[in-house]
Amino acid sequence: LASGIHYRVFEQAGRIWLSYERETDGELKGRIEFKYFLGSGKRGRTYLFEQQGYWFEAPINWYAKKQLWDMTPNYLTTKEMPLTLLVDPGCLHCHASSVAQALSDARNHYAAAPFAHGGITCTACHGDGAKHIASGGKAKMLDIDALQPVLRDSVCLNCHLEGQAAVLRLGKQAQDFVPGDNLFDYTLYFVHRGESGSGGRATSQYEALLKSRCKQESGDRLTCTTCHDPHTSPSAAERVGFYRDRCLRCHNIAAKHHPENPDCTACHMARPPSNDIAHEQVTDHRIKKRVTQDALPLATTGDLEVVGGFSASDRDLGLAYAQMAARGDSHAAARAAELLRSAEQQAEGAPRDHELHAQLGFLYQVAGLTDKAAEQYRKALADDNYNSLAAGNLALIEAGRHHIAEATQLWEGVFSHDPVQLGAGLNLAVVQCGAGQRKSALATLDRVLVFAPDNSQALAMTAEIRSGKRSCGKE
Repeated sequence: LASGIHYRVFEQAGRIWLSYERETDGELKGRIEFKYFLGSGKRGRTYLFEQQGYWFEAPINWYAKKQLWDMTPNYLTTKEMPLTLLVDPGCLHCHASSVAQALSDARNHYAAAPFAHGGITCTACHGDGAKHIASGGKAKMLDIDALQPVLRDSVCLNCHLEGQAAVLRLGKQAQDFVPGDNLFDYTLYFVHRGESGSGGRATSQYEALLKSRCKQESGDRLTCTTCHDPHTSPSAAERVGFYRDRCLRCHNIAAKHHPENPDCTACHMARPPSNDIAHEQVTDHRIKKRVTQDALPLATTGDLEVVGGFSASDRDLGLAYAQMAARGDSHAAARAAELLRSAEQQAEGAPRDHELHAQLGFLYQVAGLTDKAAEQYRKALADDNYNSLAAGNLALIEAGRHHIAEATQLWEGVFSHDPVQLGAGLNLAVVQCGAGQRKSALATLDRVLVFAPDNSQALAMTAEIRSGKRSCGKE
């Protein structure tokens, strides 16, 4: 691995552990206990562990298709061990059932277990089953096929639509969606205009399907379950015949059509490597006449549009562009600022929108407009005093103004309730050391290293303070 760390999964006294050690220096060494896993194991599994009530994904995943362990997606080339990968309700609702609500201070902080049932139960698609169970099965659960098309499709898209950006509508929470609701009343999904299908994303095929001639000519008659049985998957031996039958239900093609290769998907649905998950492939749902197996380009810039043709307010579109700006798109930053300023003016007298203010503050800060940024951050915190983005960045501004006491208070608040905010912890240690609070600085760094034991900045600062190379007083 690029990090030089050796990982080992093992069982001890009926408990499953992950040990880690950097073999080159031996200074990094420890272990964590796996408490739960997500995934059936057909494609892979992600393992979860807990630290002080905060839940995280393990840095390595099991990839079933290739029968190997490797780094978690997007961290294949990391040089430091990623041990602060959040497990929040947004992740869990597609991989578990009876998901707990996270505490208000951090997205991955739970009062107890983060979910009651591993895997997807009936309620994920058919709604609350209490009456069904109480009646001994006489009271029927939700009949998905009887729903209006957008409500029917929402059941699948709740977990199988990703896009380049996803924006919660004001006042909505993704976990509040229940089968029978319109998903797009909760969340809007955005892609780059002109993007080719799913852009190579492994978990989102709906936008590709929308570009297919099959969908365009079939309209609402074609949905996910037209081809996929949500309750089972065909075996390897049955797969070709199963999906060919699905094609022939719509296409009046003689049985002699390509008898030498009855696999329709081999010619019409490419399976190139995924652009965002290692050791996985994408089935391209554009359903083209002729395909190649080249990886689909993952668009990173350009104008955004809403998947499905739904309307988006300036606020929603602005927040989508802000997500692109956070990934380094300068064009998106300018567009986001323009839209969010407009949305703020339109919202005069409306309920506060901490996400809008926090993102607009960040855009102002990046542009060097610190006074305007500070104003927006304070508005965000007035509505949500746990907003880590607003509090942490406001602390940076106040520190730059030499308002150290206020900066310290803000960073203490952020890092105490959300230890994933390592930047806040490191900045807090710096100001504590600068104020002669050696003991406090070391305690802060120790907490950083509890959650991120391979953090090079925390390790270096700790060594400097303990050796006397960095003077912090004698507290």
